[in-house]
Amino acid sequence: MHSQKPLVLVDGSSYLYRAFHALPALTNSRGEPTGAVYGVLNMLRRLIADQDPEQMAVVFDAKGKTFRDELYTEYKAHRPPMPGELKGQVAPLHEAIEAMGLPLLIVEGVEADDVIGTLARRAVAEGFSVLISTGDKDMAQLVNGQVTLVNTMTDTVMDPAGVVEKFGVPPERIVDYLALIGDTVDNVPGVPKVGPKTALKWLEQYGSLDGVMAHAGEIKGKVGENLRESLDHLPLSRQLVTIHCDVPLEFGPGELKRRPADVEQLKAIFSRLEFRSWLGELLQHGEAVPSAAVSEAPAEAPDYQIVATREAFLEWVERLSAADLFAFDTETTSLDYMVAEIVGVSFAVAPNQAAYVPLAHDYAGAPDQLNREWVLAQLQPLLEDPEHRKVGQNLKYDTNVLANHGITLRGVAHDTMLESYVLNSTAVRHDMDTLALKYLGRKTVTFEEVAGKGVKQLTFNQVPVETGAHYAAEDADVALQLHRALWPKLEAEPALEGLYQGLELPLVPVLSRMERHGVLVDVAMLQRQSSELVERMLEIEKQAYEEAGGPFNLGSPKQIQTILFEQLQLPVLKKTPKGQPSTGEEVLQELALEYPLPRLILEHRSLAKLKSTYTDRLPEQVNPRTGRVHTSYHQAVAATGRLSSSDPNLQNIPVRTAEGRRIRQAFVAPPGYRLVAADYSQIELRIMAHLSGDERLLQAFAAGEDIHRATAAEVFGLAPDQVSGEQRRSAKAINFGLIYGMSAFGLAKQLGIDRAAAQGYIDLYFARYPGVRDYMDASRRQARDRGYVETLFGRRLYVPDIRASNMQRRQYAERTAINAPMQGTAADIIKRAMLEVDEWLRTSGVDARMIMQVHDELVFEVGEGAVDTVVANVRELMAGAAELAVPLVVDVGVGENWDEAH
Repeated sequence: MHSQKPLVLVDGSSYLYRAFHALPALTNSRGEPTGAVYGVLNMLRRLIADQDPEQMAVVFDAKGKTFRDELYTEYKAHRPPMPGELKGQVAPLHEAIEAMGLPLLIVEGVEADDVIGTLARRAVAEGFSVLISTGDKDMAQLVNGQVTLVNTMTDTVMDPAGVVEKFGVPPERIVDYLALIGDTVDNVPGVPKVGPKTALKWLEQYGSLDGVMAHAGEIKGKVGENLRESLDHLPLSRQLVTIHCDVPLEFGPGELKRRPADVEQLKAIFSRLEFRSWLGELLQHGEAVPSAAVSEAPAEAPDYQIVATREAFLEWVERLSAADLFAFDTETTSLDYMVAEIVGVSFAVAPNQAAYVPLAHDYAGAPDQLNREWVLAQLQPLLEDPEHRKVGQNLKYDTNVLANHGITLRGVAHDTMLESYVLNSTAVRHDMDTLALKYLGRKTVTFEEVAGKGVKQLTFNQVPVETGAHYAAEDADVALQLHRALWPKLEAEPALEGLYQGLELPLVPVLSRMERHGVLVDVAMLQRQSSELVERMLEIEKQAYEEAGGPFNLGSPKQIQTILFEQLQLPVLKKTPKGQPSTGEEVLQELALEYPLPRLILEHRSLAKLKSTYTDRLPEQVNPRTGRVHTSYHQAVAATGRLSSSDPNLQNIPVRTAEGRRIRQAFVAPPGYRLVAADYSQIELRIMAHLSGDERLLQAFAAGEDIHRATAAEVFGLAPDQVSGEQRRSAKAINFGLIYGMSAFGLAKQLGIDRAAAQGYIDLYFARYPGVRDYMDASRRQARDRGYVETLFGRRLYVPDIRASNMQRRQYAERTAINAPMQGTAADIIKRAMLEVDEWLRTSGVDARMIMQVHDELVFEVGEGAVDTVVANVRELMAGAAELAVPLVVDVGVGENWDEAH
């Protein structure tokens, strides 16, 4: 007898199709599909981790015809050809399987099932037990005392008793069962109208397919007729579903040995496909499937010091003072920069050499540490000196935390998060762990690994010094190494280097000052609004119950589905992936045009969201020391260069609804001050005019015309003063819709007209503004040729899906190619304006602060006596932030609160 471990045979073709259809469509940053490869490799890794087999093979169908096609020309005739997105994944999958050290088998003229069946039979004869990993029900016929099936995607295991439990017949009757029911996927003809229940009943009664055929005359009704009409083809069906276990093979089961993985080859494959966590495991462990026994320690330990004495610390201060550039990082008690206190600091001056200075670890039994105030006092001159150049990852956070300790960080020469973001905003997330993997091929220690997860996660002051030191020192070391990897790439692209040095880096201290100053909110007003929202929601609930004929949970998609589509019989516009009627936002909006209940549900949802996100949450976010809310602005999130914000998210407060505007009323000016809001007017349309160079658009903006009225006049062939309100609204929808690459279908939906009429409007628009069509065509072409489009200032916006064979993904990429240069240019312009305005505010000494940035709007807190000065200067500076072929117009408002000023 052979080893206790079974021979593992994997049905690669079965898993390839299942992974492709069952998993989300993943792509790497070059737009290459990778989801099926990921799914199959994930299944193989789990299988190997569970079984640790010594002998194993992965079997795929060969291309071309098999003996079954000769038996029956219609075999698999209804199967569509392999989708292009899947075809391209076969070669990298085969390459990865071989690099994992697994025998890969493809035998011409037969299917994977037959190769597996033959190997299983021979293996049993040679004394092996066999484990077949498959999702194919046909394989149940191979099961016996020595052969077991496992479906690695669902974790189900099937021995002979399991086959009976699942199918109702033993393995030796599976072929008869399959012949009777047929197989629509493979186009195997069974008996019409005979499903599993009937097939099972007949086989129990007559013992076998031959028995059923012999007694066909006894079976009554339509089904009996169908059986008798099928007698001629049933023997063929049996042949088609029978796995052939006597295929001549040039190798035997004993030769299917797992080999050591080719780690370098796998690294290259995982890197190309961008399977980052697996790449991280490889880099850390050097094994394709790490076992629990593998050490967590890196192969080559870097030189990281824990600084615990004054002498050692002062030596490091000298090294930092002498360095041309040093990396710096803080470890703190909180992610909230307004309350975070420093627990320790780390530095690096050369690769793989870094130090951590613990200062405030306060768990029971923590070692003696240097005095925090003394250490920060020694560092202050160095950190505040603009001549001493620093590099770090997301240094805005460290800037804010140092400010809590009275230190103003200057001399930030580089920020690796921003280097990566400007280089390619969409290639990866821009956190340190992801960047280290992509650009250094290095798996870093994560915060969760040192502090734990979830509710049990420790704050850094509770993390043992020894554990925390490596993590903290590595942060500084990796920041330095990342800069060395990224900076040459940026230097090679002058436009990108200019954006990074001239726009993104200088914006860091501006945003830091805005964050720390914060915004005053009227908590009592928000609490009143919460109560009023509750009252309104109760009214809506009452109306909804009347429409539905009884109470139900307005927050339950399942109950909504039952009421809308079963009780009220509303039309089903869209289904979920599981085939249920969808109750998503888009569906409800369409239904709401005709039916009251969906409209009430939508209104209830929007009010509930306002309540939970703003009127309830904002009072909780007020800092007790300042009495203000302090958002975090993110420079490296939105692909187009726009800023985003969180805790609270200021970008998403709705401005078009009365309730949303009321929330803005709670953002107030303190006594003696006013809020001033300055907003670029129709900036993206103006950028469209500039980029497209369309003569009519340029003329309309130059003449200061109402652009929507002017467009309506052009499209409908009227004088501007003849344009109705409805026509202006249509023109506005066309103007903004085309910026976002809207189709005739989308425009028809928005205007409530038919598709032909919407297409007519678009055709008329392009006939009057041909430059716009030329710009759109050129944007798509550039995206296809280069893989990216650019803003006016050279910011690159990569669109990897522009060459995708999936039409939806490709169309979305084309819309992005049209819109991204406009949205990105608008983002660049307001950032330029912020730098200019901030410089003026600080040098003029005027009593005003910039406190918010939301999309195309800047908000200021201004002393009552300085309002006129600020309005005039801000308008001029914002209008002059870019030279376009059309004027930049800035609308400015003043008020006691944000809504009044808007």
